[in-house]
Amino acid sequence: MRRLFVFGAIMIFVFIASSAWAQKEVKLFIATGSTGGIYYPIGRGVADILSKYIPYADIKAEETKGIVNNCLMVNTGKADLALVMVDIGWDAYQGTGRFREKIPLRTMAVLYPNNMHIVTLGGLSIEKVTDLKGKRVSTGALGSGTEAKSLRILEAYGLNPNKDIVRDRLGPSESAGALKDRKIDAYFWDGGLPTASVTDLGATPGIKIKLIGHEDAIPKMREKYGPIYIKGIIPAKTYPGQDVDVPISVVWNLLVCNENMREDLVYEVVKILFDHKSELVSVHREARWLSLEPQVGGSPFPFHPGAIRYFTEKGLDLK
Repeated sequence: MRRLFVFGAIMIFVFIASSAWAQKEVKLFIATGSTGGIYYPIGRGVADILSKYIPYADIKAEETKGIVNNCLMVNTGKADLALVMVDIGWDAYQGTGRFREKIPLRTMAVLYPNNMHIVTLGGLSIEKVTDLKGKRVSTGALGSGTEAKSLRILEAYGLNPNKDIVRDRLGPSESAGALKDRKIDAYFWDGGLPTASVTDLGATPGIKIKLIGHEDAIPKMREKYGPIYIKGIIPAKTYPGQDVDVPISVVWNLLVCNENMREDLVYEVVKILFDHKSELVSVHREARWLSLEPQVGGSPFPFHPGAIRYFTEKGLDLK
Protein backbone atom coordinates (compact mmCIF):
# COMPACT_ATOMS: atom_id res chain seq x y z
CA MET A 1 0.00 0.00 0.00
CA ARG A 2 2.81 2.36 0.94
CA ARG A 3 4.60 1.51 -2.29
CA LEU A 4 1.45 2.23 -4.22
CA PHE A 5 1.09 5.56 -2.47
CA VAL A 6 4.72 6.51 -3.22
CA PHE A 7 4.37 5.43 -6.85
CA GLY A 8 1.17 7.44 -7.20
CA ALA A 9 2.78 10.50 -5.65
CA ILE A 10 5.71 10.23 -8.05
CA MET A 11 3.40 9.94 -11.05
CA ILE A 12 1.41 12.96 -9.92
CA PHE A 13 4.64 14.94 -9.53
CA VAL A 14 5.84 13.88 -12.98
CA PHE A 15 2.49 14.82 -14.48
CA ILE A 16 2.49 18.24 -12.83
CA ALA A 17 6.12 18.86 -13.78
CA SER A 18 5.56 17.82 -17.38
CA SER A 19 2.44 19.96 -17.58
CA ALA A 20 4.37 22.97 -16.26
CA TRP A 21 7.12 22.27 -18.77
CA ALA A 22 4.61 22.09 -21.61
CA GLN A 23 3.16 25.42 -20.54
CA LYS A 24 6.61 27.00 -20.59
CA GLU A 25 7.70 25.53 -23.89
CA VAL A 26 8.37 28.20 -26.53
CA LYS A 27 9.19 27.81 -30.20
CA LEU A 28 11.10 30.65 -31.83
CA PHE A 29 12.18 31.08 -35.45
CA ILE A 30 14.92 33.58 -36.31
CA ALA A 31 14.92 34.99 -39.87
CA THR A 32 18.52 35.47 -41.06
CA GLY A 33 19.70 35.86 -44.67
CA SER A 34 21.64 34.05 -47.38
CA THR A 35 24.37 31.60 -46.44
CA GLY A 36 27.03 33.70 -48.18
CA GLY A 37 26.48 36.68 -45.92
CA ILE A 38 26.88 37.39 -42.21
CA TYR A 39 23.23 37.33 -41.11
CA TYR A 40 23.18 33.56 -41.48
CA PRO A 41 26.10 32.68 -39.15
CA ILE A 42 25.17 35.45 -36.70
CA GLY A 43 21.55 34.26 -36.64
CA ARG A 44 22.57 30.63 -36.16
CA GLY A 45 24.90 31.72 -33.37
CA VAL A 46 22.09 33.61 -31.64
CA ALA A 47 19.84 30.54 -31.93
CA ASP A 48 22.52 28.25 -30.46
CA ILE A 49 23.22 30.55 -27.51
CA LEU A 50 19.56 31.10 -26.70
CA SER A 51 18.90 27.36 -26.95
CA LYS A 52 21.76 26.76 -24.51
CA TYR A 53 20.51 29.17 -21.88
CA ILE A 54 16.72 28.97 -22.33
CA PRO A 55 16.12 25.24 -21.76
CA TYR A 56 12.35 25.47 -22.24
CA ALA A 57 12.66 27.00 -25.73
CA ASP A 58 13.02 25.38 -29.15
CA ILE A 59 14.91 27.96 -31.24
CA LYS A 60 15.85 27.66 -34.90
CA ALA A 61 17.50 30.00 -37.41
CA GLU A 62 17.41 29.33 -41.13
CA GLU A 63 18.37 30.97 -44.42
CA THR A 64 15.87 33.50 -45.81
CA LYS A 65 15.44 35.56 -48.97
CA GLY A 66 16.59 38.81 -47.38
CA ILE A 67 15.64 41.70 -45.15
CA VAL A 68 12.41 42.75 -46.85
CA ASN A 69 11.23 39.18 -46.55
CA ASN A 70 12.38 39.07 -42.91
CA CYS A 71 10.19 42.07 -42.07
CA LEU A 72 7.20 40.49 -43.80
CA MET A 73 7.79 37.22 -41.91
CA VAL A 74 7.77 39.05 -38.57
CA ASN A 75 4.52 40.74 -39.62
CA THR A 76 2.78 37.46 -40.46
CA GLY A 77 4.19 35.49 -37.53
CA LYS A 78 6.33 33.20 -39.70
CA ALA A 79 9.37 34.57 -37.84
CA ASP A 80 9.58 35.62 -34.21
CA LEU A 81 12.96 37.35 -34.38
CA ALA A 82 14.73 38.76 -37.43
CA LEU A 83 17.92 40.44 -38.48
CA VAL A 84 17.31 43.64 -40.44
CA MET A 85 19.15 46.76 -41.54
CA VAL A 86 17.97 50.05 -40.08
CA ASP A 87 16.97 51.56 -43.44
CA ILE A 88 14.75 48.66 -44.50
CA GLY A 89 13.37 48.27 -40.99
CA TRP A 90 12.50 51.97 -40.99
CA ASP A 91 10.62 51.59 -44.30
CA ALA A 92 8.74 48.59 -42.89
CA TYR A 93 7.84 50.42 -39.69
CA GLN A 94 6.51 53.39 -41.68
CA GLY A 95 4.84 51.30 -44.40
CA THR A 96 6.81 52.99 -47.20
CA GLY A 97 9.06 51.84 -50.03
CA ARG A 98 8.31 48.21 -50.79
CA PHE A 99 5.92 47.83 -47.86
CA ARG A 100 2.21 48.38 -48.45
CA GLU A 101 1.35 48.55 -44.76
CA LYS A 102 3.03 49.51 -41.53
CA ILE A 103 4.73 46.58 -39.82
CA PRO A 104 4.81 46.72 -35.99
CA LEU A 105 8.54 46.05 -35.66
CA ARG A 106 10.23 46.63 -32.34
CA THR A 107 13.98 46.82 -31.77
CA MET A 108 15.51 44.25 -29.44
CA ALA A 109 19.15 45.25 -29.90
CA VAL A 110 21.45 47.23 -32.18
CA LEU A 111 24.00 44.66 -33.31
CA TYR A 112 26.75 45.73 -35.71
CA PRO A 113 27.37 48.09 -38.64
CA ASN A 114 26.61 47.01 -42.20
CA ASN A 115 29.25 48.04 -44.71
CA MET A 116 28.38 48.52 -48.38
CA HIS A 117 30.87 46.78 -50.65
CA ILE A 118 31.05 47.59 -54.35
CA VAL A 119 33.30 44.84 -55.65
CA THR A 120 34.98 44.68 -59.03
CA LEU A 121 38.26 43.41 -60.47
CA GLY A 122 41.48 45.12 -61.41
CA GLY A 123 41.75 45.67 -65.15
CA LEU A 124 38.03 46.33 -65.74
CA SER A 125 38.45 50.14 -65.84
CA ILE A 126 36.01 50.73 -62.98
CA GLU A 127 37.39 53.34 -60.60
CA LYS A 128 34.22 55.07 -59.40
CA VAL A 129 30.50 54.40 -59.21
CA THR A 130 29.69 56.33 -62.40
CA ASP A 131 32.01 53.95 -64.29
CA LEU A 132 29.36 51.26 -63.75
CA LYS A 133 27.28 52.82 -66.52
CA GLY A 134 26.86 50.31 -69.32
CA LYS A 135 28.34 47.50 -67.21
CA ARG A 136 26.74 44.26 -66.03
CA VAL A 137 26.20 44.66 -62.29
CA SER A 138 24.57 42.58 -59.56
CA THR A 139 22.63 44.87 -57.23
CA GLY A 140 21.88 42.14 -54.67
CA ALA A 141 19.28 39.43 -54.28
CA LEU A 142 15.68 40.34 -54.95
CA GLY A 143 14.10 41.78 -51.80
CA SER A 144 17.40 42.03 -49.94
CA GLY A 145 18.68 44.99 -47.96
CA THR A 146 21.64 45.07 -50.35
CA GLU A 147 19.31 45.61 -53.28
CA ALA A 148 17.44 48.44 -51.59
CA LYS A 149 20.61 50.26 -50.58
CA SER A 150 22.43 49.69 -53.87
CA LEU A 151 19.57 51.30 -55.79
CA ARG A 152 19.76 54.33 -53.51
CA ILE A 153 23.51 54.64 -54.10
CA LEU A 154 23.09 54.42 -57.87
CA GLU A 155 20.32 57.01 -57.67
CA ALA A 156 22.60 59.35 -55.68
CA TYR A 157 25.12 59.20 -58.54
CA GLY A 158 22.47 59.87 -61.17
CA LEU A 159 22.35 56.30 -62.52
CA ASN A 160 19.10 54.54 -63.38
CA PRO A 161 19.49 50.85 -62.42
CA ASN A 162 16.93 49.81 -65.04
CA LYS A 163 18.49 51.77 -67.91
CA ASP A 164 22.11 52.64 -67.20
CA ILE A 165 23.39 49.19 -66.18
CA VAL A 166 22.69 45.60 -67.17
CA ARG A 167 21.26 44.44 -63.90
CA ASP A 168 21.52 41.05 -62.21
CA ARG A 169 19.99 40.18 -58.83
CA LEU A 170 22.34 37.76 -57.12
CA GLY A 171 23.20 37.03 -53.50
CA PRO A 172 26.76 37.50 -52.21
CA SER A 173 28.08 34.02 -52.99
CA GLU A 174 26.45 33.95 -56.42
CA SER A 175 27.74 37.46 -57.17
CA ALA A 176 31.29 36.54 -56.18
CA GLY A 177 31.14 33.44 -58.39
CA ALA A 178 29.74 35.41 -61.32
CA LEU A 179 32.47 38.06 -61.00
CA LYS A 180 35.17 35.39 -60.78
CA ASP A 181 33.81 33.81 -63.97
CA ARG A 182 33.63 37.26 -65.64
CA LYS A 183 29.85 36.96 -66.07
CA ILE A 184 29.39 40.33 -64.36
CA ASP A 185 31.64 43.37 -64.05
CA ALA A 186 30.85 44.35 -60.46
CA TYR A 187 28.49 43.68 -57.59
CA PHE A 188 27.04 45.29 -54.49
CA TRP A 189 27.06 43.59 -51.12
CA ASP A 190 26.05 45.14 -47.80
CA GLY A 191 27.40 43.21 -44.82
CA GLY A 192 29.89 42.88 -42.01
CA LEU A 193 33.66 42.76 -42.15
CA PRO A 194 35.00 40.54 -43.36
CA THR A 195 32.41 38.74 -45.47
CA ALA A 196 33.49 35.20 -46.30
CA SER A 197 32.45 35.25 -49.95
CA VAL A 198 34.48 38.44 -50.61
CA THR A 199 37.47 36.99 -48.76
CA ASP A 200 37.27 33.79 -50.82
CA LEU A 201 37.08 35.78 -54.05
CA GLY A 202 40.10 37.88 -53.12
CA ALA A 203 42.08 34.77 -52.23
CA THR A 204 41.39 33.12 -55.61
CA PRO A 205 44.59 32.66 -57.64
CA GLY A 206 44.73 35.08 -60.57
CA ILE A 207 42.07 37.38 -59.06
CA LYS A 208 42.76 40.95 -57.89
CA ILE A 209 39.66 42.47 -56.30
CA LYS A 210 38.99 46.20 -56.18
CA LEU A 211 36.53 47.92 -53.82
CA ILE A 212 34.91 51.16 -55.01
CA GLY A 213 34.50 54.03 -52.57
CA HIS A 214 31.18 55.88 -52.50
CA GLU A 215 30.99 58.15 -49.46
CA ASP A 216 29.96 61.01 -51.79
CA ALA A 217 26.52 59.39 -52.05
CA ILE A 218 25.76 59.79 -48.33
CA PRO A 219 24.53 63.43 -48.27
CA LYS A 220 21.94 62.79 -50.99
CA MET A 221 20.85 59.51 -49.40
CA ARG A 222 20.38 61.19 -46.03
CA GLU A 223 18.52 64.09 -47.61
CA LYS A 224 15.97 61.78 -49.23
CA TYR A 225 15.78 58.82 -46.84
CA GLY A 226 16.66 60.26 -43.45
CA PRO A 227 19.70 60.27 -41.13
CA ILE A 228 20.17 56.51 -41.21
CA TYR A 229 23.34 56.37 -43.33
CA ILE A 230 26.75 57.30 -41.96
CA LYS A 231 30.32 57.37 -43.24
CA GLY A 232 32.50 54.35 -42.72
CA ILE A 233 35.68 52.68 -43.97
CA ILE A 234 36.67 49.23 -45.07
CA PRO A 235 40.20 49.25 -43.63
CA ALA A 236 43.13 48.24 -45.81
CA LYS A 237 43.97 44.52 -45.61
CA THR A 238 40.41 43.56 -44.68
CA TYR A 239 40.45 41.44 -47.84
CA PRO A 240 43.27 39.77 -49.77
CA GLY A 241 44.84 42.23 -52.18
CA GLN A 242 43.05 45.26 -50.68
CA ASP A 243 45.90 47.69 -50.06
CA VAL A 244 44.08 50.94 -49.17
CA ASP A 245 41.23 52.13 -46.95
CA VAL A 246 37.95 52.40 -48.86
CA PRO A 247 35.45 55.11 -47.80
CA ILE A 248 31.90 53.76 -47.84
CA SER A 249 28.35 54.15 -46.52
CA VAL A 250 27.33 52.34 -43.35
CA VAL A 251 24.01 51.44 -41.72
CA TRP A 252 23.44 49.52 -38.48
CA ASN A 253 21.94 46.05 -38.21
CA LEU A 254 19.23 45.27 -35.69
CA LEU A 255 17.66 42.28 -34.00
CA VAL A 256 13.91 42.92 -34.14
CA CYS A 257 10.62 41.28 -33.22
CA ASN A 258 6.90 41.96 -33.41
CA GLU A 259 5.44 44.39 -30.88
CA ASN A 260 3.27 41.52 -29.56
CA MET A 261 6.18 39.35 -28.43
CA ARG A 262 6.11 38.58 -24.69
CA GLU A 263 7.94 41.18 -22.61
CA ASP A 264 9.55 38.65 -20.28
CA LEU A 265 10.84 36.60 -23.20
CA VAL A 266 12.33 39.63 -24.98
CA TYR A 267 14.01 40.66 -21.74
CA GLU A 268 15.51 37.19 -21.32
CA VAL A 269 16.73 37.05 -24.93
CA VAL A 270 18.46 40.44 -24.74
CA LYS A 271 20.00 39.69 -21.35
CA ILE A 272 21.39 36.36 -22.52
CA LEU A 273 22.94 37.87 -25.65
CA PHE A 274 24.71 40.59 -23.67
CA ASP A 275 25.71 38.27 -20.83
CA HIS A 276 27.20 35.77 -23.29
CA LYS A 277 28.53 38.14 -25.93
CA SER A 278 31.90 36.34 -26.02
CA GLU A 279 30.20 33.18 -27.25
CA LEU A 280 28.59 35.11 -30.11
CA VAL A 281 31.92 36.76 -30.99
CA SER A 282 33.42 33.27 -31.29
CA VAL A 283 30.82 32.59 -34.01
CA HIS A 284 31.58 35.79 -35.94
CA ARG A 285 33.84 38.67 -35.00
CA GLU A 286 31.28 41.30 -36.06
CA ALA A 287 29.44 40.46 -32.85
CA ARG A 288 32.20 42.40 -31.06
CA TRP A 289 30.17 45.54 -31.85
CA LEU A 290 27.36 44.44 -29.53
CA SER A 291 27.50 46.98 -26.69
CA LEU A 292 25.41 49.50 -24.80
CA GLU A 293 26.65 52.63 -26.62
CA PRO A 294 24.98 52.15 -30.04
CA GLN A 295 21.63 51.30 -28.44
CA VAL A 296 21.06 55.04 -27.83
CA GLY A 297 20.19 56.52 -31.21
CA GLY A 298 21.03 53.32 -33.08
CA SER A 299 17.46 52.53 -34.15
CA PRO A 300 14.89 54.99 -35.56
CA PHE A 301 11.88 52.97 -34.40
CA PRO A 302 10.90 51.97 -30.84
CA PHE A 303 12.54 49.35 -28.67
CA HIS A 304 10.36 46.56 -27.33
CA PRO A 305 9.34 47.05 -23.66
CA GLY A 306 11.30 43.92 -22.72
CA ALA A 307 14.46 45.39 -24.24
CA ILE A 308 13.80 48.75 -22.60
CA ARG A 309 13.56 46.97 -19.26
CA TYR A 310 16.98 45.40 -19.72
CA PHE A 311 18.71 48.55 -20.97
CA THR A 312 17.10 50.65 -18.24
CA GLU A 313 18.69 48.29 -15.70
CA LYS A 314 22.00 49.10 -17.40
CA GLY A 315 21.44 52.84 -17.02
CA LEU A 316 20.22 53.71 -20.54
CA ASP A 317 17.22 55.89 -21.36
CA LEU A 318 15.63 54.58 -24.56
CA LYS A 319 12.08 55.93 -24.11
